[in-house]
Amino acid sequence: MFLNYRDKKQIEKIRKIPFKAEHRKLLLKIPHYKNLSDTDKRKIERSIIRFAYTKEFVGVKMEITDEMKIIISFYACLLLLHLQTDNCYDNLKAIIVYPSPVVMKNVKNNGGIYTQEDFILDGQSANDTVVLVWHDAKYEAYHLRHDNVIIHEFAHEIDFMDGEIDGVPPLARSKYHAWTFVLYDDYQKLNNIAAKNREWGKYKLLGSYAATNEAEFFAVVTERFFESPHSLKSHFPELYNELKDFYKIDTLSLVEKQGV
Repeated sequence: MFLNYRDKKQIEKIRKIPFKAEHRKLLLKIPHYKNLSDTDKRKIERSIIRFAYTKEFVGVKMEITDEMKIIISFYACLLLLHLQTDNCYDNLKAIIVYPSPVVMKNVKNNGGIYTQEDFILDGQSANDTVVLVWHDAKYEAYHLRHDNVIIHEFAHEIDFMDGEIDGVPPLARSKYHAWTFVLYDDYQKLNNIAAKNREWGKYKLLGSYAATNEAEFFAVVTERFFESPHSLKSHFPELYNELKDFYKIDTLSLVEKQGV
């Protein structure tokens, strides 16, 4: 009860914090922000303040700047902009930011035989923490590409809001069948193509990483939905419509057609 009261008092305090003009200048560099309606701009600015003040930002061998906080918070909040939820990534405690990609070690157990291999970390969502590499995140935030690591990792966070990271975010029961049918069908087709590594066709847009598992598929198609919606709708209209219905955003109106 005490925690609930404390949280409410904190939110009331945050609501009174004005959005700084210099922070708005940063947002004006982002393609998605510029094309939001005035109402949505004000709404997301309030969400950014709440997110930035309720999450811990930790820099590894670098200082966290206002730019990092505002840009990361913007994309995290963009995904939730039209979702009917008071959940502002409530389970998320910290965002850890590295300046450049990090080589990590992964230990695998195959029938009792342990092997160690290196992999390059450019983003991760695990437990109550999101890890991002600022070098990539900054470039992708300001330039429309197929990829956006911030969107990708926060899509994982949304996926986990129902307690499981399985490619199925919190859905109304009436939406579940259509969602799983459309996404699982395209995931299976991509998985088969990736296994053969040939005749990619339109699935080249999604790429081999999306074939890793259903959770990665959801995160990747969320990236494409926000970053290259014209291509996604052209090649995967049913997939686009499912994402549009879930996020309640027509991203075609946020992104210029040229180059995507």
